[in-house]
Amino acid sequence: MAATLSARVAVADDLAARVTVDRDSPVPLHQQVAAQLEALIAAELLPPGVRLTNEVELADRLGISRPTVRTAIGHLVDRGLLVRKRGVGTQVVRAQLTRALELTSLHDDLVRAGRRPTTSVLGLAEKPASPEVAAALRLPVGAPVVALRRLRCADGEPVALMTNHLPPGLAALNVDDLVGHGLYELLRAAGVRIRIADQSVGASSATAAQARQLGERRGAALLTMTRTAYDDEGRPVEHGSHLYRGSTYQISTTLVER
Repeated sequence: MAATLSARVAVADDLAARVTVDRDSPVPLHQQVAAQLEALIAAELLPPGVRLTNEVELADRLGISRPTVRTAIGHLVDRGLLVRKRGVGTQVVRAQLTRALELTSLHDDLVRAGRRPTTSVLGLAEKPASPEVAAALRLPVGAPVVALRRLRCADGEPVALMTNHLPPGLAALNVDDLVGHGLYELLRAAGVRIRIADQSVGASSATAAQARQLGERRGAALLTMTRTAYDDEGRPVEHGSHLYRGSTYQISTTLVER
């Protein structure tokens, strides 16, 4: 207990020394505090996992009101840089994973971003195709398909719940390979050449089960992505339906005028 209290006081003292407010500035105080905290997080002077002191103590040390501190912290929570956890307090988290809209797998994107991907296989079995899956894979409703469900983490933190369906006989998938490799990597190794995909992005609220698996609260914002991939002969080879944590994940794209 004493060690924890000492660590919290050290963090508070460090923030008080590094964060300053200018009452003569036209920039609101909460924006000044938020910008400086964001800079400290970006420079990893407040590294992932560090807990901030409580808002009352932080406000007292900075000489500002508690609502001002709460607003500043709330802004960074919305940005996915801080998280409030009951019984823990306010904690620094890793910056959001930014992913371009490209024909790549999440596993490969995490590796390129310098993150450590890990995978838990939640299900791997042959099942009858639902109407949605059958339409995407151009199969009769009820035809057998390979159903795959995984939880993907980055540096030990849950990022996405991924459900994929493939035509039977396309590739010999097993749990060990799926734990260590991305699905597209395994398909390429099996000789499947993915050339194009139809993809849609949306949003939903986490159910109780999804929240437990992703480490979120029930009703938290999730990013949804549905993709059907085709080989170089135009045959559908994979249909995926993925859920991403809105607090840790964002998509980027470049728009070009025509």
